[in-house]
Amino acid sequence: MKFLVSVPASTANLGSGFDALGMALGMYDDVEVASAPEGHLSITIDGAGSGDVPLDETHLVVRAVRATGYTGGLALRCRNTIPHARGLGSSAAAIVAGVVAGFTLLGRELDTDALQIAAGFEGHADNAAASLYGGVVVAWSEGERYRAVRMAVDARVRPFVLIPAVESSTKTTRGLLPAEVPHADAAHAAGRAALAVHALTSDPSVLLAATEDRLHQNYREPAWPDTVRVINDLRKLGVPACVSGAGPTVIAFGDLPDEVDTTGFDVRRLDVDAAGVRVRPLD
Repeated sequence: MKFLVSVPASTANLGSGFDALGMALGMYDDVEVASAPEGHLSITIDGAGSGDVPLDETHLVVRAVRATGYTGGLALRCRNTIPHARGLGSSAAAIVAGVVAGFTLLGRELDTDALQIAAGFEGHADNAAASLYGGVVVAWSEGERYRAVRMAVDARVRPFVLIPAVESSTKTTRGLLPAEVPHADAAHAAGRAALAVHALTSDPSVLLAATEDRLHQNYREPAWPDTVRVINDLRKLGVPACVSGAGPTVIAFGDLPDEVDTTGFDVRRLDVDAAGVRVRPLD
């Protein structure tokens, strides 16, 4: 059996939707998967992570495959375009690729267990659900079960990302967050996260207000001051902008004003991915 798994990048939080909102983006990691004799494992990496990630059973794609219950031999060729440790869901994409590969190798249709397995690796479902389902997702948990609903993104939503060369660790940036926030900030986040759903699916004109955050970005500024500077510069000019996931990438909507200094950032216009993960058989 041989097939290709194509997984979109994702952005999470989208302002105040911390650990709840995610959106799939048109940047993809492709994994060629082939079954192999028992005990065989081979992994080839092209692109992001080449020379840095393990090539054994600890590789994230392999770990996700094994989490589905598939124990047979594997041959993987990973072509990675999603930059690592930039807040664009590279880990979630690898996990989703592995879960989907495992389901395919087992001859099993994707179901809600796919999200449970994928989200269980990270402890939240926003990135994984976006890569699985495409569009924009609202993710939450009920006890030990992860849930997500997918919605179509309004065609007028035009995202672009500003990707710095510096990397960021989700574990490190989460460590900068306080254990408690003021009630007023929590109420602000609830209202803006709800508004973000409306903005992304129906009315992009309110994205500037919808992406305003008080929960995490300012607390994390010491980790990526240039990211916060660019966000503030964009917002002052009326461009909706926020940190993508755990950063340091900026995601913004509309057009980039010429007067914003983007030195040190790779600016890319990306489509919203509407389909989520795809599987295609290979000859």
